[in-house]
Amino acid sequence: MKLSTLIADDEEGPREQLRAALSRLAPGLEIVAQCANGVDAWDDCLALEPQLCFLDIRMPGLSGLEVAQRMAQLAEPPQVVFVTAYGDHALSAFDAGAVDYLLKPVEDHRLEQCLQRLPTRLNPAQTPSGQGLPPSAQPGPQAALPAATLELLRQLLPAHRPAMRPIQASQGREVQLIAPEDVLFFQSDSRYTRVVHRDGEAWIRTALKELLADLDPQLFWQVHRSVVVNSRFITTATRLDENTMQLSLRGHTEKLPVSRQFQGLFKGQ
Repeated sequence: MKLSTLIADDEEGPREQLRAALSRLAPGLEIVAQCANGVDAWDDCLALEPQLCFLDIRMPGLSGLEVAQRMAQLAEPPQVVFVTAYGDHALSAFDAGAVDYLLKPVEDHRLEQCLQRLPTRLNPAQTPSGQGLPPSAQPGPQAALPAATLELLRQLLPAHRPAMRPIQASQGREVQLIAPEDVLFFQSDSRYTRVVHRDGEAWIRTALKELLADLDPQLFWQVHRSVVVNSRFITTATRLDENTMQLSLRGHTEKLPVSRQFQGLFKGQ
């Protein structure tokens, strides 16, 4: 089984150069997505569940650091390698060894070194060997991101996010302004996003994945690819069976689904 891999970089040249280098040096990797921004990287991560992600630190929408922080919340987070330019503020922290990084332009010998350090991912007794990967990157047991990585990401991310502006929803000739703190949850379909708030609900044309770039992840929790909920309104998380969980919200009768990827958010004490 090949190691499914995602590449995210807002510059086409470095993105293509890394893809070509990986294809040449590690044919056991399967490139399942190439993303030009952090928003698409996060969305593709949920859709495709890659095992390995190369993330540019500085991207529009969501930075590579913010994407990695969100990935760390998943039940089976991917291994993350950051890609960055010389002089980036985060390099000294990466040198501590909590995560790996590559400098642009990526050199073959450094990429090979990085691949050698990849932890094993899938059970070799149940899956074929990852042909074309270094021995230490052969499939093996799944492992969560270490606590040191999470702490490093918290330190590198800005301490304060800019206040989110009111959400504007058109209703006939009027434009309704909804305070973010009054939103219970966002729910998307293929074209629109439903905004359920204290006084009712509205529909906006902004995709949920685009809203994520402005939402405070400490307050608004993504619990499903199509659902983001205001954590202050969650009252209970109920497990219906081994794979199914749903949320109850204060002041609202509708139950919200929690996908398998996000059920780790509700572990209990």
